[in-house]
Amino acid sequence: MVDSILVPPGMAEGRTRNHIVGAERMRTVTRAVVTGMGAVTPLGIGVDAFWDGLTSGRSGISSIQSFDASDLEVRIAGEIHDFVPKDFMDVKAARRMERFAQLGVAAAREAIACAGLEITDENRERIGVVLNTGGGGIGAMEREVLVLRDKGAKRVTPFLIPLFAPNMASCQVSIAFDIHGPSITSVAACAAGVQAFVDAVHMIERGEVDVVITGGTEAGITRVAIAGLANMGALSRRNDAPAEASRPFDNGRDGFVFSEGAAVVVIESEEHAARRGANVVCQASGGAYTSDAFHITAPDPNGRGAAQAMARAVTRAGLEPTAIDYVAAHATATPLGDIAETKAIKHVFGDHAASLAVSANKSMLGHLLGAAGAVSSLACILAIRDGVVPPTINLVDQDSACDLDYVPNEARRMPVRAAIANGFGFGGQNASAVFRRLEG
Repeated sequence: MVDSILVPPGMAEGRTRNHIVGAERMRTVTRAVVTGMGAVTPLGIGVDAFWDGLTSGRSGISSIQSFDASDLEVRIAGEIHDFVPKDFMDVKAARRMERFAQLGVAAAREAIACAGLEITDENRERIGVVLNTGGGGIGAMEREVLVLRDKGAKRVTPFLIPLFAPNMASCQVSIAFDIHGPSITSVAACAAGVQAFVDAVHMIERGEVDVVITGGTEAGITRVAIAGLANMGALSRRNDAPAEASRPFDNGRDGFVFSEGAAVVVIESEEHAARRGANVVCQASGGAYTSDAFHITAPDPNGRGAAQAMARAVTRAGLEPTAIDYVAAHATATPLGDIAETKAIKHVFGDHAASLAVSANKSMLGHLLGAAGAVSSLACILAIRDGVVPPTINLVDQDSACDLDYVPNEARRMPVRAAIANGFGFGGQNASAVFRRLEG
């Protein structure tokens, strides 16, 4: 299929997608591979809890417990109830981190241990951190504004800016593990978690570093955030049935459920992984990001920017669309977004779209904003590893405008050669990342 919106800028008009693929395949680059994984999500602490919950179709959504939400229109969220910072870091260090950074450090610790990565004086300058977020330490800002109002300026914490600053998750991971390579944060709304993987792979391919600790983290469940999103009309109001509230692709969908969590992955060059005898899970093949340039909250109704991101990601991975078996959809359960993403998938994959397994982990996890794409990327990695695609739960009355195979309600065993994770954010930021079985 040839379409002008799928041709990267600078390509002569009339060039086909095959020409683009051929040009991309001419590049000789270092392959980036996945060797470690970590997660802290509403399904529990650790990758095993995340994957067991996701593949069993268990919801992590419940009534809000972290504060009194009785006066709010929306009283449900995807909270992490059993996270204890001192289990993952020094107590003093934890006090100087906002929750989003704590979650990022905890997930990074698991990922580094899973990878068997020893950080030494010899390699610490060749390790980078790319840990993205959407809102950073919004909780700290909300708390200290109230302190200023109620107790005066002298009582505002001197650590407010380091607590709030979105870059602090990456920085705190660097500090915690004495990593001296690049420390990068991109604040790209709900595309941030996917964009982290695209940037990490680029760093590996360019030879800037040998290893990148990458992913996304978010912890913005606060009264003001819930109120603002509710007033926008973005959130589900199924307060009496939290587990059934997130309903991607279903006629009953009425918005997303706001959640918190982190997913972090160790990506390294294939050569570096081989030298240290690391267990390789799959290849991280890079991706692409684009902009809708359409609206501050609504997606392009035709999915134009989303289609561009997916098409370019597949091309840059050196694949044909028919090589993709699974799409970890952005799928927030908003009326406009799910239809736009469905259109984009059909536009990019053509007839092959009907053969794709497309699922929405937000049906179980809710929407982790800046960490959502990192969680979707982790789902792709594990689907390739285990040959299991997680389901879309709460899909009981499928919208006729959403007419793909969304793996309804039960996980599916199937070989996954390659998978694509989508993240589409407010302001029209789009990102897609491709993961594939390592061959040859």
